Amino acid sequence: MLNKDLQGDKVDSSWLAQRIADPSARGIAAALTDLIRQGTLPPQTRLPTVRGLARELGVSSGTVAEAWSELRRHGMIRTERRRGTVVLGPPDVPRPIRYERIGHWGDRLAIDLTIASPDAALLPPLESALTAAARADGLNDYARETITPRLRAAVEPGWPFRAGGWLAVGGGYEGVQLLCQTAALPGDRIAIEEPTGARLLDILETIGVEIVPVACDERGPVPGALAKALRARPVAFVYQPRGQSPCGHAVTAERSAELAALLEPTGTLVVEDDGIGELSVSPMVSMGSYFPDRTVLVRSYSKSHGPDLRIAVVGGAADAVERVRVLRSFGTGWTSRILQDTLAHLLGDAAVRERVGHARDVYARRRAGLAAELAARGVRTGGGDGLVLWVPVRDEPAALVTLAAHGISVAPGSRYVVEPAAAHHLRLATARLTDDPAELSALADVIALAALGGRRLNAAT
Repeated sequence: MLNKDLQGDKVDSSWLAQRIADPSARGIAAALTDLIRQGTLPPQTRLPTVRGLARELGVSSGTVAEAWSELRRHGMIRTERRRGTVVLGPPDVPRPIRYERIGHWGDRLAIDLTIASPDAALLPPLESALTAAARADGLNDYARETITPRLRAAVEPGWPFRAGGWLAVGGGYEGVQLLCQTAALPGDRIAIEEPTGARLLDILETIGVEIVPVACDERGPVPGALAKALRARPVAFVYQPRGQSPCGHAVTAERSAELAALLEPTGTLVVEDDGIGELSVSPMVSMGSYFPDRTVLVRSYSKSHGPDLRIAVVGGAADAVERVRVLRSFGTGWTSRILQDTLAHLLGDAAVRERVGHARDVYARRRAGLAAELAARGVRTGGGDGLVLWVPVRDEPAALVTLAAHGISVAPGSRYVVEPAAAHHLRLATARLTDDPAELSALADVIALAALGGRRLNAAT
């Protein structure tokens, strides 16, 4: 038995194999969990190689690798380059590591371009809508209202395809998470565009699926990349049809048709994440027009109508939506009728629609303004939609430090990809940028300095 004196030593594979009664992946993971909890395998203990333990147990390397993956997912072990796999400690609650690490640069920063939050001054007032919703039908009834009649009537006319199932959930990421969670088992594959939302990557890693990245260009997911991903037989394909974060592209009708031709012979569930919804300047092009029975659209209203509404609507394939409804019944059960009917009231208010349209124009102008200033300084950004800019830089860590030294926080691009990429980027939130031309110009000077690594700001591209 190991003791404190042996902490940091490598465990002998035969010693460990003797303490594993069930050599299945689940049995191996359970045995090591017990040993770690008991302190028999203390932190920093080095575990045997996957191949060595597999040989002792008489199982395949894949079985041990699956057990290691489960332990890694719960924060009990970590694989390091030189030391191999080491014990970290007892199991912990899985954490959204990418999302939590974004933007921790101290408390002296003057300009925060990290989180793509809406400008509070551009959001519609909620008072009258909340008052009207307080008289919602069935208020305080424990009957589970998947979507209120008022909200469905407000969103259905503008839905891009005929949905077989409807559900109101607590925000866009909850909708995407529940769809992925109910579509996949641990070890299944889910294809996603890359780069993509940091929170989505955290979600998929926590679920325990294998992530299959699909490269994108200015018109959305690249057909050749999707074709390659589909050869891995993913159970779902998750992408953003417009206002893509972090790149800002929107899928064109022509590109959608190309992707649909690749998806047609498969049984892959298509999950569309419409994260900024009515704030997008691009038309909505949906796979639901091709595959209504296996496409689900998740449309968020947080950025357009208010983050504290915590509302997104899920509409699409009836069986996929039903699985989400069943899973939610173990917890919240349904989204507050007050919140649902508040959103319904806002969607039906002409003055609110005008206000949201104004916000859309302001956000587009702010994004385009900074993009133009950066382009004039030799920094080209892509896309034309959304609330962020994807900025290429020579060296990501150095660019982050340079900006922090000037009181500016941004998100590192490495948080938005599955594996570290050869090209470095930063993600800049643009929704709350200054409207003062002089201040915007000064901000662009600093960003360009960070991006170009000290080269002349007006260098040619």
